[in-house]
Amino acid sequence: MAQARRMSSAVSLIAFLVVLDSAEGSPATLDLDSISGEPSGAEAAISNPSLPNPVHGILKPELQLAEVYSEDIDLGRYWVSEKYDGVRAYWDGARLVSRGGHEIHAPEWFVAGFPRVPLDGELWLRRGAFARVSGTVRQLEPDEDAWRQVRFMVFDLPASNLSFGRRLESLHTLLDRMESPYLVEVEQVRLPDRDALMAHLTALVAAGGEGLMLHRDDAVYRSGRSPDLLKLKPYLDAEASVVGHLPGRGKYEGMLGSLLVEDGRGRRFRIGTGFSDAERADPPPLGSCVTFRYRGETSRGLPRFASYLRPCDPE
Repeated sequence: MAQARRMSSAVSLIAFLVVLDSAEGSPATLDLDSISGEPSGAEAAISNPSLPNPVHGILKPELQLAEVYSEDIDLGRYWVSEKYDGVRAYWDGARLVSRGGHEIHAPEWFVAGFPRVPLDGELWLRRGAFARVSGTVRQLEPDEDAWRQVRFMVFDLPASNLSFGRRLESLHTLLDRMESPYLVEVEQVRLPDRDALMAHLTALVAAGGEGLMLHRDDAVYRSGRSPDLLKLKPYLDAEASVVGHLPGRGKYEGMLGSLLVEDGRGRRFRIGTGFSDAERADPPPLGSCVTFRYRGETSRGLPRFASYLRPCDPE
């Protein structure tokens, strides 16, 4: 039985990799149903109907989004990885696309070694460098020196219908074949209990990390928010639109004192902390989206201790 399962998994992986070597526009397929009793890896890799066609134009990718971690989950069913503070990106097999469906203008040499199958990941520079990588990604004319420092941290195969655990096997096999120094597989670990999870989070944050992501082992990739993907941070965060600049006083005379923002629920409140002097001198423009951190809500239903974090991810 165990040998049969291993053979089935190996056959699916081989079939998945056939897609890489097929001619563009006419992917090769193998009829493995009679061998494995389930759809082949090649079919699983290209048959997710919720994802955009990588050949004709650019569509907004229907990415899987995370819900907030809950203590009542069965941790043994989840893989745990670092939450990278970069820019979410979707490789459609031909180009990098932002979460909002806009092409990311990376240098040709950056993506030259990427496979012809979709990848989900994060464009990342290093811990604490979100502003720099965000600025690099937003440029229409790529800064080649800046892009040489960027890595595409890949954590999923969004076009596959396999479970996450089996997608990890396929992803490892796929990226092991690639020779690009700009493709990096995100490390996934299993942890025995909540104490180990919290210790892992504490150590990561102390080293400058943002938080953790948890993928459920037996879950298929599905777009939208789902308990199959969870995020765990030492604080809560959310997004809001800038509707006003309030002047500073004292040492911040002539600079930004606080932002007046409005969130998706129509709540207006101020964000007065978390800014560098440079950000106070040149604050986020009116109408722009910002990400803030907070610790629960007040009795009036407003974010408690709201503090500026950064601009929203590029759309």
